[in-house]
Amino acid sequence: MKHYRIYLAIAALVLASLACQSVLGGRGEVPTAPSNDSTQPDDAQPTATSDDNNNSDAVTTSTDFPMTADAFNLVEAGEGSIVYYTKLSMDDALKFYRDEYTARGYKEREITTVVDSTSGIFSIVFDGDPSGKAVVIQSVDLGDGSRTIAIRLEDV
Repeated sequence: MKHYRIYLAIAALVLASLACQSVLGGRGEVPTAPSNDSTQPDDAQPTATSDDNNNSDAVTTSTDFPMTADAFNLVEAGEGSIVYYTKLSMDDALKFYRDEYTARGYKEREITTVVDSTSGIFSIVFDGDPSGKAVVIQSVDLGDGSRTIAIRLEDV
């Protein structure tokens, strides 16, 4: 009797999955609502699109966080956090953020700095933001010649 319930549950999940695909046209794309923002602030920073990205429209966002010139696939992660992709190496990305934040008068909190060249990840924290919070920058090598950069303000 237990086996019949398991088979019934699996069949229900398969049917639900097929129903979702037919609603979405079988393409696996999730529809998104159009944005209400018809204007962007003057200080919005555009992000470049990657060669392998199907979307040819550049994305803009208003942020005080510096981004690399080749930033693409930007996601605003809420509460002032952003995540984007870059083709820079780990060393170049580290240099970019150290130069940017040092020029702004921020100080790197070296005790929390983690750089792992083997796995291609880093995490650095800068103090000096007017909000009183620390700027946390983390990056992971994706193994395809690109890496993520995640930046946020945090009480650390």
